Amino acid sequence: MTLIEKIPELDDDGLKNLLANARRLSEEGSAKQQAAAAELLPALEEAAAARQAEKVEAAAAKRAAKRDAKKPD
Repeated sequence: MTLIEKIPELDDDGLKNLLANARRLSEEGSAKQQAAAAELLPALEEAAAARQAEKVEAAAAKRAAKRDAKKPD
């Protein structure tokens, strides 16, 4: 199993850590590390953005549910 295939299985902290490391290595790593980071970064950034969007949507739904519950009948 490749690292890209493992991304969906990572918890949020693991994803953030891997993304931060890939960004760092894309700037400061050896040529081999930079190439590996360049391969991973798009998938990592997409996964991080998708998870953030899910959190925002869940928070909005929760606020809407609270607001609806407070409305008088």
